[in-house]
Order: sequence, then structure tokens, then C-alpha cells
Amino acid sequence: MAGILDLLNSDLGKTIISGVSGSTGTDTGKTSSVLTMALPVLMKAMERNASTPEGAAGLMGALSGKHNGSILDNLGGLFGGGVDEEVTNDGSKILNHVLGSKQQGVEQVIGQKAGLDAGSVGNILKVAAPILMGVLGKQASQNNVTDQNGITGLLGGLLGGNETANEQSFLEKILDSDGDGSVIDDVAGMVLGGSKSSGGIGGLLGGLFGK
Repeated sequence: MAGILDLLNSDLGKTIISGVSGSTGTDTGKTSSVLTMALPVLMKAMERNASTPEGAAGLMGALSGKHNGSILDNLGGLFGGGVDEEVTNDGSKILNHVLGSKQQGVEQVIGQKAGLDAGSVGNILKVAAPILMGVLGKQASQNNVTDQNGITGLLGGLLGGNETANEQSFLEKILDSDGDGSVIDDVAGMVLGGSKSSGGIGGLLGGLFGK
């Protein structure tokens, strides 16, 4: 199975990047950087949410219903007249559900790395989240995913196509921090250099996504 970052390099991925860029008024290169960092983080968070039977059932319900992949059938229409509020509201709900209290910290860290403010990152992710869910819905349908093992396997496969040990560590750290509820201080501090653990994610991010 191709990984999620392979998708971004495909024709579909380029359509998504240019469409998200146009609909948020953000530079294409920066939009690409944000999605390259954010999509694995979102999928890692989903994988962790799906590690419980309840979480897996909730995700499968979404993927077999509203997020069954149909959004991908008319991306031209989605982006053509500007993305409507229904899509961004849906994206906002997805981000809140998947990332919870970590959302602001994740957006801030990715923004610092991509050269954007957290609000711009949030706008990009609100448009991208429903599309990512559509990609997962289509994959789930094509692979006949019907249970918890199937959904965690699907997410792991899409992540595993491009995940090194360093990336795995980065994804865990950006979502976990030190458990004190302040992911912004922990992760942003590491990225900016004033870190609790020297080297930390600043080094990892530099290696992963280029300085």
C-alpha cells in the first residue's frame, strides 16, 4: 500500500495541494509543507484513537457514512467556487475530535516549521481534514475494512509506507509531549531550541522536513 506522503506526490495530491492553497490564500509551497507534516500526525492520532473498540467503531462509522470517499469524486467542484462553510465546519469538527486538546500545539509547531502562523495552519487543516477522511474512506472500502484490526492496519499501512523510527518518535512526541497538558510549551520549545530535551524534536523536524 502506498503511504500517505506518496499520495501527496501523486496527481491527486497535487490537485489537493493547489486546491487547498487557492482556497486558503496560502503559498503552494507552504501549503505542501504543512500537509506533509500534518497528515501523518493526524493519521497517527487516528491510529491511536482507533486502538480502542469504541474509537475504532466511531472511525469506521464515519468512513462508511459521510466520509466514504465521495468528496474525492468532484475536487474541481469542491475547490472551484471556493470551499464552502459546510466543509470547513466539518474539518474543524474532525480536527477537534482527532487532536482534542493537542490541536493548538500541533498547529503552532507545524506553523513555525512551515513559516506560517498557527491560524493559517488551522485554515489549511480544516480544508484538508475532510479530504483526508475521504481518502481513508475510499481505502477502507477498497480493502473491505470491517473491524478494528482492519482500520488500525489500514492506518498503519498508510503511515508505514514512509515512516522511519525518527518520524515515529516525532509523531508520538508531538501528540504526547510530557503529559502535563501543555503541548505548546513542550514541543514549540523544542523546535525553537529552548528545549527540555536537547536535540529533541527540533533536530528530528530538521532532518525530516528540511531546515
